[in-house]
Amino acid sequence: MTGLYWFLAFEFALGAVTKYWPGDTMFSSAYSAKFVDWGYPAWMRFVVGALEGAAAVLLVIPDKRARFLGAVTLMFVLTGAATTHIVNHDPAAESWAAPTHLIIMGVLALANWPAYWRDLLRAPARPTEVTTR
Repeated sequence: MTGLYWFLAFEFALGAVTKYWPGDTMFSSAYSAKFVDWGYPAWMRFVVGALEGAAAVLLVIPDKRARFLGAVTLMFVLTGAATTHIVNHDPAAESWAAPTHLIIMGVLALANWPAYWRDLLRAPARPTEVTTR
């Protein structure tokens, strides 16, 4: 499972870098032009890239809360991506990744679901010291 988290984090970190890249990448045309074509302001790519980068970091932290927050963050980003592809009638060859990763992130969010929702807000418990006499 750790390998899966690292692989997905690498994918989204690479995606974050391409959002900040000023021109065409080896994967696609410039995101500054793509976002404008999709009807968003060009600066929106920086917001999406920052969210993807932060979520990628959260996915590799070996803590259920961090992984849950990373997966949920990516679910929001990927919901927007999938919706954008549908609304803009993008071809399936360009649109399959967002819904596929959305399903994967949904599964990971469920796998890391906190037992109690307030656990997300609570600081991690410190180990207690045991003293012997």
